[in-house]
Amino acid sequence: MNTKLVLILIFLLSVSLLFAESSDPVSFVKDVSGTGTNAASFLEIGAGARAMGMGGAYASVANDVSALYWNPAGIAWVNQVQVEVMHNEWLVDTNYDFVGLVVPLPMLHSSFGFSLISLGYGEEKVRTVEMPEGTGEMFDGRDFAFGLTWATALTDRFSFGFTGKYIRQRIWTMSGSAAAVDVGVFYNTMISGLRVGAAMTNFGTKLSYGGRHLMTIVDPDEGVENFDRVPVNYDTDASNLPVLFRIGMSYESNMGTLGNLLLSVDAYHPSNAKEGINIGAEWGFNNMFYLRGGYENMFEKDHINGVTFGGGIDLYRRGQTGIRIDYAWSDWDVLDSAQRFSVGLIF
Repeated sequence: MNTKLVLILIFLLSVSLLFAESSDPVSFVKDVSGTGTNAASFLEIGAGARAMGMGGAYASVANDVSALYWNPAGIAWVNQVQVEVMHNEWLVDTNYDFVGLVVPLPMLHSSFGFSLISLGYGEEKVRTVEMPEGTGEMFDGRDFAFGLTWATALTDRFSFGFTGKYIRQRIWTMSGSAAAVDVGVFYNTMISGLRVGAAMTNFGTKLSYGGRHLMTIVDPDEGVENFDRVPVNYDTDASNLPVLFRIGMSYESNMGTLGNLLLSVDAYHPSNAKEGINIGAEWGFNNMFYLRGGYENMFEKDHINGVTFGGGIDLYRRGQTGIRIDYAWSDWDVLDSAQRFSVGLIF
């Protein structure tokens, strides 16, 4: 009888626990993203002051050197040799730089490009538990990505582009590297001024760190006196690169004496965050002076950046040597703001 009573009590307790779990007022967050879980996050920082002044809505606008970052298919429409250099005063006293070169090959209806992206963290003191004010040594960190791009116009309206990348991250004596590819398409529709573009970027290998400060000496068996200094290496986890798929549409209208108006929108799907939308606009007067504005990460959960604006001067005429100067500002809320400066040369 006692055994039956115990079984009944266990059954009732189990049912009550199940019921309590189903009605538990404590809620657990299930809709989470992978923000901060990938390697080489510097690949997510946009290149080109013109593009960032338009809120990064550039997949279908990309027809200059910065297309090497946004959509490699866009450089197929570059008709002169172009060089662009960008400096970005990035967050918390870091510096981001972009250098790009595009060389058109008219006989092949194609273009070749080179790009270099670099993020520098500056120097810091080496601190230890025993010497929290510094050991007298300094360390620094730097990330960079080197890319080679090929794009070709398959028709007079459609182009395809491909970029191969080598990516490297370093902090003090530790470093890691990875390889990746970008693929993009660009279509100038039958509707005058309406363009569509799409690109997938940073699809590649995982990245993990190695170096001198991951080496140590251990004693695998304290009971053996002659076997107590064995060199070993700490293994670090390999992390994925921030793969991003973006698709965009833009429309440019000639407004006569009022200038040109360009409107663009990009939808993007990152591997490490929620989906979002970028929007941008550019007003140009006399094909020389430009004002831009945009909004990044619309509808993305927990984003802190958003509003962007900028402007530029384009001292260039088709078939001639010229220069482009652009500026962009973006708001990062509690992290202050970011400023970008670009200079482009056309030969």
